[in-house]
Amino acid sequence: MLLLLNVVLTLWVSCAHAQGKTCDFPEIKHGTIYDENSYKQIFPVDIGKYFYYTCDHSFVSPSQLLWNRIICTQEGWSPRPKCLRQCFFPWVENGHSASSGQTHQEGDTVQIVCDTGYSLPNNWSSVTCAEDGWSSPPKCSRGYSQGKCGPPPPIDNGDITSFPAPVYLPGSTVEYQCQSYYELQGNRYVVCQNGEWSEPPKCLDACVISEEIMKKHNIQLKWRRDKKLYSKTDDTVEFTCKRGYYPRTRNHTFRTSCQEGKLAYPTCG
Repeated sequence: MLLLLNVVLTLWVSCAHAQGKTCDFPEIKHGTIYDENSYKQIFPVDIGKYFYYTCDHSFVSPSQLLWNRIICTQEGWSPRPKCLRQCFFPWVENGHSASSGQTHQEGDTVQIVCDTGYSLPNNWSSVTCAEDGWSSPPKCSRGYSQGKCGPPPPIDNGDITSFPAPVYLPGSTVEYQCQSYYELQGNRYVVCQNGEWSEPPKCLDACVISEEIMKKHNIQLKWRRDKKLYSKTDDTVEFTCKRGYYPRTRNHTFRTSCQEGKLAYPTCG
């Protein structure tokens, strides 16, 4: 009988303890409970009680709501109140980033590409939004490069033949190539010297000679029967009038060359 009374008493104490579980005042870093000064004196509170909190300026809750509800549970406050830093990303001095003008949240990492001859501290390629703001000022400077170069300069209608690196040592060489039907003009190799890349080459436009263009001018290719022809810069192309048509002007040449994507077409009528 005494043993049974001890078991019942133990169960009663355990239930009373569970029912009496409470939650202390939630200390929210960079945030406050609604009407905090009025409610603070009633803590601790019982399970089931709920409150709303908001974050300070430049901070936001994980839900990004202005007011967030938290409930006292057996495990404590749910969800756990938290305020995260918001970091505005400005325009990058001496560089650029796809995140310029955007606002990021604590923990986000932003990639930065510095202009040739410039770099971030320690040759980093990114900055992170932390509790105190950006891990490093998003500013590219010459003082960090020490003769090193950033990524090779981009060119229209072409690219380098290797995967780009964020930093290149002095003396590094990179090769360029053009897309199909584009003519490379200049030195295909560039060299990193004193934090600067040598002048990159250009990819000159090709001339596209189509059946529609020739029909408009009543001409055809003299030596070929292609419906479409791609001609590189300085390539020579020769036309002739279609059967039943004649040159409109005696002095108009039917032999012409492609110049950076442009071609002078003769006309027959």
